[in-house]
Amino acid sequence: MSTYSIIQKSQLEGAFRLDAEYYNPEFFGLKTILESSKTEKISGLSSFVKKGIFDLSPENYRESGVPFVRVQNIRKGFLSEEGLVFIPEEVHQREKKTELESLDLVLSKVGTVGEISIIPSRFGKVNFSQNTVGVKIDKEKIYPGYLLIYLLSKFGQLQLKRAQMFQVQPKLELQDVRELEIIRLGKAEKEIHDNVLEVERLQEESKSLYSQAEGVLLEELGLKDFEVDEDLYNIVNFSEIQSANRMDAEYFQPKYDKLISKLKSQKSKKIEEIAVVRRGSLIDPMFYNEGAGIPYIRGKDFSSGRLEKNDLIYISDRFNAARETRINAGDIVFALIGSVGTLARVLEEFDSAFISNNLGKISLRNKAEVLPEYLEILLHSLVGRFQFEREGTQTAQPKISDSQVRSFLIPILEKETQQKIAGLIRRSHESCKKAKQLLEEAKQKVEEMIGG
Repeated sequence: MSTYSIIQKSQLEGAFRLDAEYYNPEFFGLKTILESSKTEKISGLSSFVKKGIFDLSPENYRESGVPFVRVQNIRKGFLSEEGLVFIPEEVHQREKKTELESLDLVLSKVGTVGEISIIPSRFGKVNFSQNTVGVKIDKEKIYPGYLLIYLLSKFGQLQLKRAQMFQVQPKLELQDVRELEIIRLGKAEKEIHDNVLEVERLQEESKSLYSQAEGVLLEELGLKDFEVDEDLYNIVNFSEIQSANRMDAEYFQPKYDKLISKLKSQKSKKIEEIAVVRRGSLIDPMFYNEGAGIPYIRGKDFSSGRLEKNDLIYISDRFNAARETRINAGDIVFALIGSVGTLARVLEEFDSAFISNNLGKISLRNKAEVLPEYLEILLHSLVGRFQFEREGTQTAQPKISDSQVRSFLIPILEKETQQKIAGLIRRSHESCKKAKQLLEEAKQKVEEMIGG
């Protein structure tokens, strides 16, 4: 059934907007709620709302210094530190007018508009790119945690959705953000804020446990202090080029040979000896469904090692599955194109899901010999990372084949050590799961208190 709104000429926002999407009926329900509530605009609750540093060259990026937030770091609620870069203190001081602090907010200005993250407490000062919007919160006027959850709730998301400029690439203007109306909930705001701080604590706990697991792994493999020689050149025999069927210099970097030699010096097997590796399947978008059916995992559905349900696509019951690739709990899914090396272990909630043809899966033959959690962190560590880097083809869009992944070397540690590592990984995922649940509960509480 089609949905429509009858709009009076007087309601056309001064004729600034004529696109039908702007007058969607759900926006009118939001407008009624806002008009009947106590609200304040973000501009009155912040010291500034600005876009970030313009035209900052990647030559300024460092591995340490002042964190520099880009669009790819902004996730629903909390920053992703995967791919986070830093800028020198002197560059930050030159651009100090856009300095943010812990618990301030950043929003994506282009791309996936509406994504919002809070700056972690441990970060201190940060800066941000021109494609993001920074909100320096006046913490005497509003609790940052409440503002975050409100903007993540349907009341914040609908306003952001309505504010988007419907062009080739949706975007937010600074004035759109400044005009966002925040419904005030009095004393309840502190409780929501405290919930956000607890979410942050659980996330930090999760990272710490994962780091401990990786530390045990590298210690046992003799790679704890693995040093990489940054040689400017390397002499390679023609026979090596023929054997590898590669001529690109990146493939023959000494660090890769050093790692492989280390792995060959201990008990190791190729992935194809311990697992089945298979590419995913292309399923026609005509069978895509929202919210119901069999999950269809794509590259955008996992980052930082975890599958996400936020924008998940489902395959409808109308689709007759034949030989399409499906995954089971304990499998590893990985990117074949684009972010090569990005991977995640499949949890029970994604059991029997389909995966796209831009992904591959690794299914262990004997989980008593190699634990899924152990394989997960092994592939995340420099053991897997270096092999993905080496085998990946460096074209305009990096890619790797499932056959190349089959040749990866996997060191097999003693069962007791694997179990110790797996225990830390499970605890890490449990803390992460609790954090997600608490974040969702906080959002639901705000929506229930406001109603509508």
